[in-house]
Amino acid sequence: QVQLVESGGGLVQAGGSLRLSCAASGRTFSSYAMGWFRQAPGKEREFVTAINWSGGSTYYADSVKGRFTISRDNAKNTVYLQINSLKPEDTAVYYCAQQSRTYRTNISTPSTFGSWGQGTQVTVSS
Repeated sequence: QVQLVESGGGLVQAGGSLRLSCAASGRTFSSYAMGWFRQAPGKEREFVTAINWSGGSTYYADSVKGRFTISRDNAKNTVYLQINSLKPEDTAVYYCAQQSRTYRTNISTPSTFGSWGQGTQVTVSS
């Protein structure tokens, strides 16, 4: 069983940046792809980005390409989400998630992620 703890959210002005972190424990972190999802008030959860087990492959939703960067440090069991040029529409709770199986090559299917953190709130003011 994996435990995921997100941090780094907060209130920022439009145009600003944030770096979210997600610390994992309980399973061999380096064997699993990791992803970030977000959920805005009144909306469904959105799959934002993912990174494979080694960090050599990434996926981004079209809505965040060019502004979001996912990375991981397997030595620290941590995945990061760098968010630049923040927009009010980025306001949401951001969740990290882990794929259910190890060493998957397909990291772009949200249903393959089965473990979730508690989320961290990102609020962007205009």
